[in-house]
Parts: sequence; C-alpha cells; structure tokens
Amino acid sequence: MTGLRGAEDLARYIQENYSGRVVEVGAGHLGDVARQLFGLEVVATDIEARRIGDLSVKADDIFDPSPELYKGARLIYSIRPPVEMQPPMGRLALSIGADLIIRPLGDEIVLLPGLKRRLVNLGQARFYLYKAKE
Repeated sequence: MTGLRGAEDLARYIQENYSGRVVEVGAGHLGDVARQLFGLEVVATDIEARRIGDLSVKADDIFDPSPELYKGARLIYSIRPPVEMQPPMGRLALSIGADLIIRPLGDEIVLLPGLKRRLVNLGQARFYLYKAKE
C-alpha cells in the first residue's frame, strides 16, 4: 500500500508500456511509483539528493538538467509538478525523444509546445501522457 492514490495503477501503466530507462522528476520524499517499477532502470531526481528506503534520489535541477541522468530514457514522469516545472520537462522530453507523463495536482497542467497531450484514466490513476507531435 502506498500513500499516493493510484500509484499502483500508474506504475502498472509504465511497466506495461515502457522498457529500459525511466526518470522521475521531482521525486519528493515518497517514491511511491518509482519503488514499484520492477524490471526497469529507474532514475529518481529531485533538487536535493536523498534516500527513500532503498531508492536513491539523484540531485538535479530540471531548469538546468544533467544530460547523463536522462540519456536513453524512454519516459520522463512527474507526480504533482508545479506548473513552472512542466515546460522544462516538455523541452527535455522532446530533446531526448522520450514520452512525458504528468500526474497533476488538480488542474495544474499547461500546454507544452511540440507535444500532444492525452488524458489517461486507469483504475485510480489519472494522468496526462505527452508524445511528440508528428
């Protein structure tokens, strides 16, 4: 059981649709989704490095991201990111060819240039999936 409603459903969606490296931006202090992503190379980032149980969170600033943390990622995701963090996440996803999942807090969601957005409802998880426009 986790503290984030729908964490299991979001983790299941990621595991069923992605392989290889996935990066969580703004991991905070829970890591509810990251800790459930078995079989994937999970990189959790936040402004300060820390440990959440057995999960190591790397220090990174999404406004000036460290390219090596994101290299080869097929997915970048974030749980409840503030609106000001969303545009840099979108730019980063586009630059590395990754999809982006944002699980907003309420209606805190912005349009991201170059990306098309789709609302996904899966079990208790509600999130936006962004993919590069064709």
